[in-house]
Amino acid sequence: MSGELLRAGILGATGAVGQRFVSMLSRHQLFRIERLMASSRSAGKPFSTAVEWLMPGDPDPRLAGMIVSDCRPTDDLDLVFSSLPADEAVNIEPAFARAGIPVISNTRSHRMASDVPLIIPEVNPGHLDLIRVQQARWKSRGYIVTNPNCSTIAMALALAPIHRVFGIEKVIVSTAQAVSGAGYPGLSVMSMLDNAVPYIRDEEPKLESEPRKIFGTIDGDHIRSSPMVISAGCTRVAVRDGHLMHISFSLSKPATETEIRRCWETFVPEISNLSLPLCPERSVQYLDGDDRPQPLLDRDRGAGMTVCIGRLRSCPVLGWKCVALGHNTIRGAAGGAILVAELLAARGWITAG
Repeated sequence: MSGELLRAGILGATGAVGQRFVSMLSRHQLFRIERLMASSRSAGKPFSTAVEWLMPGDPDPRLAGMIVSDCRPTDDLDLVFSSLPADEAVNIEPAFARAGIPVISNTRSHRMASDVPLIIPEVNPGHLDLIRVQQARWKSRGYIVTNPNCSTIAMALALAPIHRVFGIEKVIVSTAQAVSGAGYPGLSVMSMLDNAVPYIRDEEPKLESEPRKIFGTIDGDHIRSSPMVISAGCTRVAVRDGHLMHISFSLSKPATETEIRRCWETFVPEISNLSLPLCPERSVQYLDGDDRPQPLLDRDRGAGMTVCIGRLRSCPVLGWKCVALGHNTIRGAAGGAILVAELLAARGWITAG
């Protein structure tokens, strides 16, 4: 994975997740930001003028002075990262794929398309084989690969080590999700102070369907979803970053508490030998203690890329239950997508033009 840096563009660079992409990619070992792209309201302005910067510190001086351009394919890019609004991504992302530019998307628009891989690198890297189906359809070297919803990533990573050994049949999950998941400015202070909102639009259907695709298998030109059954309830809470969830699950084969914990403690992803820059030393980490994990204390483990798990115990309904936590804007958004791009580069799906 050495050699010249791959030329990257960011679609939706002025938004909250777009800024996280800018921050995390500004000194990346594999990628160099070549273009910052946004809507016509921002195009033509220096990035520092077009953006209301929300990340810690200041943007990289080279990027602060970069002129924002509109979202059109050009031949100076090897890949693009997308954090566009869904209604814009539905047309813009395919335009880049048709133009021969790989798209790594954090947007929901194409996640459930039959030939679009929905990837957590440590869980289902084999689904990248669907790229060939897209390339044949586009008649192009371009394609779209998506990372899942932020809550899906945390739950699927928590369950994957158990699922591969014992099989998971049913899941009931209840989330307490940070306000940063609503974007910026998101919900008003008056909506969130002294309050929790037991509804997040479109969140529960995503959490019920996306893991089934991730745990599914390739069947010709599409993914055959796992028969796993999932019931989700999602709540917005007054936490800045970090999605916490209570997960109950039933197993296909009997297991003891020690055996389940061993699944997490010994989990070695298939990609661990690739030395991907953002792949944490531990993708999942079990924390002892009745009150862990907590967003404030544990969301930044593994530079925000580690999913933390705790409180494994018996469940009178499904058999077992636990608590999981993921950093929603790092592992669950920009960081997760960048890790996907690192894997694509390591596997030769992205090359310098």
